[in-house]
Amino acid sequence: MSSETLYDKIWDLHRVRELTGGSTQLFVGLHLIHEVTSPQAFAALEEKGLQVHSPDRTIATVDHIVPTTNQIRPFADPLAEQMLTTLESNCKKNDIEFFKLGSGYQGIVHVIAPEAGLTQPGMTVACGDSHTSTHGAFGAIAFGIGTSQVRDVLASQTLTMKKLKVRRIWFEGKLQKGVFAKDLILYVIQKLGVNDGVGYAYEFAGPAIKNLSMDERMTICNMAIEGGARCGYINPDEVTFEYLKGKRYSPKGASWDLAIKWWESLCSNENAIYDDEVKFNASKIPPTVTWGITPGQAIAINETIPSPESLNPSDQQIALEAYQYMDLQPGGSIEGLAIDVCFIGSCTNGRLSDLQIASQIVRDRHVAKGVKAFVVPGSEKVAKDAEEQGLDKIFKNAGFEWRKPGCSMCLAMNPDKLEKNQISASSSNRNFKGRQGSSKGRTLLMSPAMVAAAAISGSVIDVRKFYS
Repeated sequence: MSSETLYDKIWDLHRVRELTGGSTQLFVGLHLIHEVTSPQAFAALEEKGLQVHSPDRTIATVDHIVPTTNQIRPFADPLAEQMLTTLESNCKKNDIEFFKLGSGYQGIVHVIAPEAGLTQPGMTVACGDSHTSTHGAFGAIAFGIGTSQVRDVLASQTLTMKKLKVRRIWFEGKLQKGVFAKDLILYVIQKLGVNDGVGYAYEFAGPAIKNLSMDERMTICNMAIEGGARCGYINPDEVTFEYLKGKRYSPKGASWDLAIKWWESLCSNENAIYDDEVKFNASKIPPTVTWGITPGQAIAINETIPSPESLNPSDQQIALEAYQYMDLQPGGSIEGLAIDVCFIGSCTNGRLSDLQIASQIVRDRHVAKGVKAFVVPGSEKVAKDAEEQGLDKIFKNAGFEWRKPGCSMCLAMNPDKLEKNQISASSSNRNFKGRQGSSKGRTLLMSPAMVAAAAISGSVIDVRKFYS
């Protein structure tokens, strides 16, 4: 059993009591809510005559259902308008801070909390969204929860959970040029599978992780859930502290110095015990693209689509399903595959540095004929900062659409959807059947740089060719 890891330390600090059956009642330091998974939870509280336990530890935003072209109220979609109105009402009634449209703070929940300094080392974070694991990049342990658990946290500021095992994933080396955090995490999921992390927290560590920015670290932790892990985290260090310094909700003055000392004490000890450990060489990781219908069905850009016989027996059936759905053949190449839609955004890759990297690829170039390409900043702040740097003009001049913040085509709970059997090059996190809004739509996951390159070439291409 693991001991002296960051996960163990935070778990022990937030333990309220042990429950029968082996579960723990765990205190939640930060609860993030949005318009999709909170309405039923608030309704359940009202039915029972309960109040929100800790409104000061609860922050709301709107992201999943907001349109990215026209955000004038009321929304064209009556259901979207109703969901937003309900969230506004619940926040007002319960004195919960709401990062509303036009506030300067609205955006995707996993983008706005870190950029405001809400997410800090040592925290437990919960949100009714599976990609809450993103916040582990700060040395927190963060859990995506269901609507019934959203209700429980609203009512008690606690969660009932069983303690996870801890797997350390160690990366030697350094990512080569044209290879990014998205490639790294897709590579991990390809190697370990989409179910191997079940029952685990993933600690990402090693020289390659230390060299990553906070934006890149968030990308990795964001997709830990796609490998089956309940959460993913990275020990806080100077990169973390520099990112948080001066943020709206970060400690100030003498409290800042005390916070750093405490945060450093939470890091996994050198002699920490892990339940499992896996090691990779980051310098050997190439640009990686999914070809199938799970994030684990991925290959290097210069590899061919695997044959069923080359896969583990447990993976063969879903591979056959993927060949048929994606209309791809074993032994075929992913490079050169024609693309219809290119989407840069999401809680995985909608941050400022993602847009900066993609803009370098498209500068002085133009989107290929017949390709629809668009950029959706992860938050109003990301949009503002990008526009101040002229990134919006670079993308527009290249033929991209520059949209307003929201989840957009990551999950298509809004007007941004694929049509028929279009193929999408996407910087988002899931390539499930129908994920991007069409029951026949096909999604290829890749880094923002690779999406940008695909938009320019009209097909999947090795972005490293754009650097030579």
